[in-house]
Amino acid sequence: MSSESVRIQVILTKEQYELIQRLKGVMGSSDSEVVRNIIIAWLSEKSILSEKLKEKVNG
Repeated sequence: MSSESVRIQVILTKEQYELIQRLKGVMGSSDSEVVRNIIIAWLSEKSILSEKLKEKVNG
């Protein structure tokens, strides 16, 4: 995994942003940390992360 960072601009509705604010302290301490953790949790839930890891291991 690369240590490089990529910045992505995301536009949220007011309601979506309020949800991010309510998750601060639970899923991260900053807006970006919360959004990143939501994405990782969704990818894990959909088994996308494990599929990609299996592909990488099996070559």
